[in-house]
Amino acid sequence: MNNETAPEPIGIAQAFWFWLKIGFISFGGPAGQIALMHQELVERKRWISERRYLHALNYCMVLPGPEAQQLATYIGWLMHRTWGGVMAGVLFVLPSLLILIGLSWIYIAFGQVDWIAGLFYGIKPAVTAIVLQAAHRMGMRSLKHPSLWAIAATSFMAMAFFNLPFPAIVIAAAACGWLISRVRPDVFKAAQGHGTAPITTRPALIDDDTPRQAHTHFSARSLALVIVTGCMLWALPMGALVLVWGWDHTLAQMGWFFTKAALLTFGGAYAVLPYVYQGAVEQFAWVTATQMMDGLALGETTPGPLLMIVAFVAYLGGYTGTLLGTDHLFAAGALAACVATWFTFLPSFIFILAGGPLVESTHGKLQLTGPLTAITAAVVGVVLNLTLFLSYHVFWPQGFTTQTLLSGIDGFSIAIATAAALALLRYQRSVMEVIVLSALLGWLLKLFNA
Repeated sequence: MNNETAPEPIGIAQAFWFWLKIGFISFGGPAGQIALMHQELVERKRWISERRYLHALNYCMVLPGPEAQQLATYIGWLMHRTWGGVMAGVLFVLPSLLILIGLSWIYIAFGQVDWIAGLFYGIKPAVTAIVLQAAHRMGMRSLKHPSLWAIAATSFMAMAFFNLPFPAIVIAAAACGWLISRVRPDVFKAAQGHGTAPITTRPALIDDDTPRQAHTHFSARSLALVIVTGCMLWALPMGALVLVWGWDHTLAQMGWFFTKAALLTFGGAYAVLPYVYQGAVEQFAWVTATQMMDGLALGETTPGPLLMIVAFVAYLGGYTGTLLGTDHLFAAGALAACVATWFTFLPSFIFILAGGPLVESTHGKLQLTGPLTAITAAVVGVVLNLTLFLSYHVFWPQGFTTQTLLSGIDGFSIAIATAAALALLRYQRSVMEVIVLSALLGWLLKLFNA
């Protein structure tokens, strides 16, 4: 019999330092960050129970935007109301923004130095292995029934072979989840655990049967206040950009583009990258394809959401576009990075603060959690598709054609990616260990082939 008691209530100051620490140590992309928060919040501190954590995670998986940052916002909101959610979400992003502004400046100023190029040469194939690991970990956590495997496989084929938009895949998966929950509820009962670990029986501060606090109940007034405030926080800076520089200016276009990226792309950071690539590289030419891959490598090696690659993309666009004149290149890049970050992450706060009360009302109702679980399964297929997308650009750096099928392949990159995948999946090495060793290997290869 378990005689443990739930932890004492947590003050806002203690929560502040916790979320700040998470902001600085949340390496490993969405999968690593979700696992880190699970370890800290569920296993070590017991601030939230396993099922409540997964219930929030499934909702965040449905939303467009970075699921790990949204999950932090959701749990912060559960614990300390609106300001707690805002604090958790901001601190999850802010350290990464400051670090990436500094690294982006180093990259654009010194990126052509041979030893730096060598480091990136090793990191990029390792990134493909990290994304593969993300698909594997998500699959192990969520694909616990053949029906969920079928949803994941269908999602992969729909995107890889038929190029269907992800919103359509989300809607179809949700419909399948709802239907299955009605006719075969046993399918989703197995998906309520976290990976292969048993559901914890240690009492948590926010436990399965903890009574809901007042702010977690739906209120039409609170919903309207969140929506109006969110719209104002979007409209005021966008209006200022248009008023000062005009609609066609790069900063205004960045604000609009990254707003669409936040609203129209589902499945978290890995699913949004193809959309960002298409716009930033092909449509606006803010960065090149090579720079985009380098930015993804930076995103994987720094703490915070992987979607913070938007700050790198915007910094390069602002810097190379000399938006504030040739004497203020760093300031132009930093301003662009802040604009991109603001418009990318603002919708996430609105989604969580507006939808949280509705989601809390569905806790324990299988007919409503079924669609969320099905969408999580669909995301596994999308992430696997992204692995192929990245591999294509890394393994065939000059492009993939029938003529370059063998002659244009980069054998060293394939070797590094294979070794990284084995280290992550077979030997359970950490993401940072794999990135550091891959970077050193890339540097050595460039050194001896110079």
